[in-house]
Amino acid sequence: MSIESIQALARDEMTAVDVLIQAELHSDVLLINQIADHIIAAGGKRLRPMLTVVAARAAGYVGREHTTLAAIIEFIHTATLLHDDVVDESDLRRGRKTANILWGNAASVLVGDFLYSRAFQLMVGLDSMAIQQRLADTTNRIAEGEVMQLLHIHNPDTDEAAYVNVIERKTAALFSAAIGLAAHLAGADRSTCAAMDAYGLHLGMAFQIADDVLDYVGDTETLGKNLGDDLAEGKATLPLIHALGLAKDEVRERLRIIIATGDATAMPEVLEAITRSDSLRYCTDKARFHADAAKAALQVLPASPWKQAMADLAEYSLARNH
Repeated sequence: MSIESIQALARDEMTAVDVLIQAELHSDVLLINQIADHIIAAGGKRLRPMLTVVAARAAGYVGREHTTLAAIIEFIHTATLLHDDVVDESDLRRGRKTANILWGNAASVLVGDFLYSRAFQLMVGLDSMAIQQRLADTTNRIAEGEVMQLLHIHNPDTDEAAYVNVIERKTAALFSAAIGLAAHLAGADRSTCAAMDAYGLHLGMAFQIADDVLDYVGDTETLGKNLGDDLAEGKATLPLIHALGLAKDEVRERLRIIIATGDATAMPEVLEAITRSDSLRYCTDKARFHADAAKAALQVLPASPWKQAMADLAEYSLARNH
């Protein structure tokens, strides 16, 4: 299936998710409404909540609470975006000015907190201690990933193991929770839930590695953010880490200085080093490994259009251009 076909398959579920999101965003505080509406209305792929509803149906769920779980996942994700943009001092997301640019850092952080707390209010409504425990652990893990990434900012000694550790927490943990909890909601057995956890984890890894490749080879207008933002922020992601490891001494020292200073004007030099070391192919192969592992985990599910959608979303994580 194409991404458009998958969206069509999940249209009814996602319409219900969007209605719930809009209802639960409401606050008596006008500024909360303005900022929340700004970031939610920016759209995006809604990939995480869509994965939640698709996975629930693939696991045989026939109720309606999967839409609540999907809204919770989207609120948690959106909260992390608000906080990320403050930490990274970003000025563009999804082709629009970030909330911190329009309303300031303090308001963005506090509305992010509002979204986290709203997510936990919705969790209580699901009346499942297992879901509350998993999502509490997941939000804590995401926060750990953010702090770990902060510790590696402008650090030319960041290696691949450290990079993997960060993205497993910062990105893959929420994917894993979104999918694993969908299976749990469907009443799947322990082995099926574990397989769905693995699917989500590997999909999140593939998605983030592919995203980090796009930061070097994508297009600003298509991406909806500034190309080379990671470099400007002093983040050594996998393409640059790999190139650094293979570069000759003189080039390696130059790359270390670029990372330490966050010199975005040195992008041509970085791209040349990445090209010489074939780092994009290396990263693409890594992302492919995780996408294939995600698809392999789906063997526990019976054949259905929903299962096929999950397999095709693993391919989409590699083929997308934004």
